[in-house]
Amino acid sequence: MLAQDFKRVLAERGVTPVMARHADCDIAQPEQVARLFEAHRPTLVLNCAADTAVDLCEQRAERANAINGQGPGNLAQACKRAGARLVHFSTDFVFNGQNDRPYRPDDRPDPISAYGKSKLLGEEAIKQIAPPSWLTVRTAWLFGRHGNCFPKVIVDRAQGGHTLRVVDDQIGCPTYSFDLAVAVLKLLDRGAQGTWHLTNSSQTTWFEFAKAILKEFAIPVEIQAISTAEWVKARPNQARRPRYSVLDIEAFGSLTGEGMRPWYDALRDYRTECEKGS
Repeated sequence: MLAQDFKRVLAERGVTPVMARHADCDIAQPEQVARLFEAHRPTLVLNCAADTAVDLCEQRAERANAINGQGPGNLAQACKRAGARLVHFSTDFVFNGQNDRPYRPDDRPDPISAYGKSKLLGEEAIKQIAPPSWLTVRTAWLFGRHGNCFPKVIVDRAQGGHTLRVVDDQIGCPTYSFDLAVAVLKLLDRGAQGTWHLTNSSQTTWFEFAKAILKEFAIPVEIQAISTAEWVKARPNQARRPRYSVLDIEAFGSLTGEGMRPWYDALRDYRTECEKGS
């Protein structure tokens, strides 16, 4: 999802990236990473690879740690040897969700799920190895035209005639993958490094996000707000989610002089892109 939007944004700058897929390189295998670097000799690596199956990570934590933890470390080692910049993507799930204000990049992580713990391992590996001008970007609630995401699930289920029950007591900020790609290149243009937070602006709940999606796609179906406790009772094996995971993105505005647009404006563009692709 994110990689395809990077491809589009880079094309607008006249840059054609190497789009390495899992079949080309398993980032959890250092020898495969080394071969990829030998073949292409990159100067900038955008790591969009991850195990994002949050619930499944609870049952396969070792796999998640290999992909989300060791994988970024392998890329960082290769970037350090090659003198290449590394941009890595992390998540709001590295926090426990107990804050009463947006999380800043320097707040102490405290993940409460296997997925969050695996992503924190990747962050720490990059920080320890410290390739040239590394950049870790934490984001949240990602949606985009290319790939599975919450708006797609809501639209598909609604069009399939399902009654929707959506959690209304988890708060965060949806992020359009195209906006994220544009914003990351702006950070790179200005020499940013270290850990940054990037999402669209305006916080919401999953329930309010779902209502906005149905309105945007003009789908008149019933939707019911439920609590996290109700959701967990129906699905007891799922991962714990942060109750509140809004990320503080003020540093991006301070550096670039631009803010991130509200998620509901981005949702309009998402719908337009979906209509073009259908």
